[in-house]
Order: sequence, then structure tokens, then C-alpha cells
Amino acid sequence: MWFDPAETRQVGHTPDYRFSLANERTFLAWIRTGLALVGGGLAAAQFLPPLPLRHLREALAIALLLLGAAVSVRAVDRWVRSERAMRLGQDLPASRFPAVLALIVGLGALALVATVVIQNPSK
Repeated sequence: MWFDPAETRQVGHTPDYRFSLANERTFLAWIRTGLALVGGGLAAAQFLPPLPLRHLREALAIALLLLGAAVSVRAVDRWVRSERAMRLGQDLPASRFPAVLALIVGLGALALVATVVIQNPSK
């Protein structure tokens, strides 16, 4: 269903275009978030100095890249599920993904703060 818009249009009735366009804007916002995470992963791999814990820089870069990929895949899934629900007159699908993503990013930021403090204890 992700790659065949005609299949999505065969379900239910056409919703108000404002809602479909809002759904698309939400999708694009998630894609921007995924791209930002991928960019952060590439920046971490290229520009961070070696960190005190062995391979921490590489682990951070890989985690950001994987998270960016997961966000992008989740974005298209959410877009299709929301469009289908609107066409069928159902409630929009609930998701824990935004909360999980926020927790992961927050924990990652705390880990980086701890790394900076460990690396530069005298400053």
C-alpha cells in the first residue's frame, strides 16, 4: 500500500483535501526529522574528535543513522495509515513512536553531556 497511491484511493471516500494536505505536511515534517538525524549521524562520524570511550563516536553515528532510517520508514507508514483511516471515517491511528523517539533523543543528549563532562573535567 505504501507505493501504490491508486490502491489507497480505492478505499472509502475522498476526505476533505485540507486533511489530506495536513497529513502530507506531517509526513514531510517526519521526513525532515529523519534527514536531520541522518545528517547528525554523518556529522558525528566526520567531525567529532575521538571520545574517551572506545568507538563511542562510531556508535553514536551509527545510532543516529539507524534512528533516521527508522523515522523515515515510520513516516511513510504513518502517512498511509492516517490517509486510510480518514478515507474510512475512522479515528486516526494512535502511536507511541513520537514519545519513544523523544525519550531516545533525550537519553542520547544526556549521554553526550556525560561524555563531555568526563572528557573535560577541569573546564
